Amino acid sequence: MIDIEQALSSNESQRGLLLCQVPEGQWFERKGPRVASRDLANALVAFANADGGVIVVGLQKDRKKATEKCRVGIDRSGPKLLASWQQAAIDFTLPVVPISTEMLACRNDEGGRDHLFVIHIRKSNVVHATVADDVYLRVGDETRKLRFNQRRELLYEKGQSIYEATPIPDANSTDLDVRSVESWVSAMGTTNAERLLMARGLVDRAGQITVAAGLLFGRTPQAWFPQARVRLLRYRGITRGVGRGQQLETDLQVDGPLLNQIKEARRLLESLIPTREAFRGQGRFESVPIIPREVWTEALVNAVVHRSYSMAGDHIRVEVFHDRIEVHSPGRFPGLAGGADPFEVTRYARNPNIARVCADMRFGQELGEGIRRMFDRMRRESLVDPVYQQRASSVHLTLFAHPADLDRERQLPKTARDLLQLMRIEKQLSTGDLMAATGRSRPTILRHVKTLKALGLVEWVGNSPRDPQAHWVLSEKQPHLPL
Repeated sequence: MIDIEQALSSNESQRGLLLCQVPEGQWFERKGPRVASRDLANALVAFANADGGVIVVGLQKDRKKATEKCRVGIDRSGPKLLASWQQAAIDFTLPVVPISTEMLACRNDEGGRDHLFVIHIRKSNVVHATVADDVYLRVGDETRKLRFNQRRELLYEKGQSIYEATPIPDANSTDLDVRSVESWVSAMGTTNAERLLMARGLVDRAGQITVAAGLLFGRTPQAWFPQARVRLLRYRGITRGVGRGQQLETDLQVDGPLLNQIKEARRLLESLIPTREAFRGQGRFESVPIIPREVWTEALVNAVVHRSYSMAGDHIRVEVFHDRIEVHSPGRFPGLAGGADPFEVTRYARNPNIARVCADMRFGQELGEGIRRMFDRMRRESLVDPVYQQRASSVHLTLFAHPADLDRERQLPKTARDLLQLMRIEKQLSTGDLMAATGRSRPTILRHVKTLKALGLVEWVGNSPRDPQAHWVLSEKQPHLPL
């Protein structure tokens, strides 16, 4: 399987052929040499609203033929059509999608010299639409037109329309818990609650309290937002199990105002998280949590502060196993950026007013440093890095209690480290699974897993090279913390 970067940088004689072989997906799409500029604009909007990507105009496969012959080149389309593609973003997208373009030389399907029109789309921090006011999003290899609710959620996640600042109908400051507000006001060193509520955007000029105020200080926030709660689950062993084999030991619900949720969930988790014996100096071993307290506390606070409260019907889940902690938070990373590498995510507070009050009360910081602190603390304990997965409508964080040879892992290529993290999450994955999860070609995957195998980090399980059940697993020789 050829990567898009490899195909674009190949020589002129091979470029068109290789680009026809690259599978379309989240970051790449082919367009034929007669594509209308309005149709091209739909794809520009979709890529900009998602993770960015590349569109190559001048490639068209004939799927009706067994050979899937690919038509290559745009020179036969004429300068007028080329000009319309160059102006598609300006003429048909609002606000204008940020792009850069280039003309690449190639050989067409008849062997003659020709060109391809390549469009590089940057991911955007605002929501783009077409001039027809349609919003599209790139999902896998599809350009999907968003429904009203999906469009609204995208607006919230992009930060253009902030759900937490929306007034709660028929609610005012008398619906707030006076003691909680006074505690916050006192912590801020002032006595004017009304002014502070206004300054933090918790009450509008008409005296209505906002979603943020109701969540932070409402007497019964779940009357307005039943999904605004934290669920704590503890399992025996390392699997959930199903049916009679279900391993669930404890299932607790935590609700109330957000600040109380954080305090109560933190208190309950203290008793739910398994411990291990660790040498802590002065010649003594002590009982410590399998995951450092400040790490799982940060994960909990981040989930409560930054989740999407506009998503009805879903709640935060913290699942405790004997070898890890998993935190599920509704809503994707703000900006809809990819979550494989959390340091590359374009982050900003989805709920800035909630984040500000929590920072006032010393529950967190506004500048997105929580993730870095978790990574730093886990590395100081020689534990594997936290693993973030961005799913269709949620962010999933896994904190493993597995020790890591950090020096050795830092020397691995990024792709090899990503594969290692995937296998830590899924336990066993075929070569095809790894290709699908990373978007890498088969030769690339095989090269990196063979490197991991040579280092004794992973093992191949199968009866023969053609075994359909063959898969890769973490090596049993890897150390595990005593539980």
